[in-house]
Amino acid sequence: MERKASRRENECEEKTSNSESSELDKDYKISLITLNVGGYLYITQKQTLTKYPDSFLEGIINGRIMCPFDADGHYFIDRDGLLFRHILNFLRNGELLLPEGFRENQLLAQEAEFFQLKVLSEAVKSRWEKEQLASRETTFLEITDSHDRSQGLRIFCNAPEFIAKIKSRIVLVSKSRLDGFPEEFSVSSNIIQFKYFIKSENGTRLVLKEDNTFVCTLETLKFEAIMTALKCGFRLLTSLDCSRGSIVHSDALHFIK
Repeated sequence: MERKASRRENECEEKTSNSESSELDKDYKISLITLNVGGYLYITQKQTLTKYPDSFLEGIINGRIMCPFDADGHYFIDRDGLLFRHILNFLRNGELLLPEGFRENQLLAQEAEFFQLKVLSEAVKSRWEKEQLASRETTFLEITDSHDRSQGLRIFCNAPEFIAKIKSRIVLVSKSRLDGFPEEFSVSSNIIQFKYFIKSENGTRLVLKEDNTFVCTLETLKFEAIMTALKCGFRLLTSLDCSRGSIVHSDALHFIK
């Protein structure tokens, strides 16, 4: 009798445990929401979509706003499915994080307004305004000798991304030739400063080590900068110092698109 009673107690405990586990699984599944946004499916948690009260998504989930369903029973929202990725990331992270080179600020601002996310809309507009201001300002890159500032080159351009491209190219080549001596040059926001230059019959070289190994002559660097700019659709506005007669002998180059 005791064994039978014990067995029944174990069975009851198992049923209770299974019932609780089933309820938990059910609750967990209910908390997952699938959205069909312009043909793109997104799966996220209920608390993510309801993070901002009075938003469009919060209204859908809590029944304040009527939303159609697709053939599979998912909420269907007729908006830009690709841009919704950034909307969802904002809800998850609480801040605007966009990939490098993102150029759809105006479209994203419209999506933020549709989804009634005022904080996101303001963040996008602020980012857009900063980019517009930066695009109007001329940025520059200075390649210089820490011991003799007269030896070097300045590249001016009204497109920050072009300056960044030239800068990364020089740093990449320099690091590949340094052979484990990164202290031979330093990089800041607008300046690449080499430890020293030397002059030779073939021109000024960017010296990296005592054995006179070099990245390239300054003349070669100027020529590469000009060719890269032309390929990217820029034009050489003027050489800022043409006193030496030739563009490749000038101390500065100015590009504009």
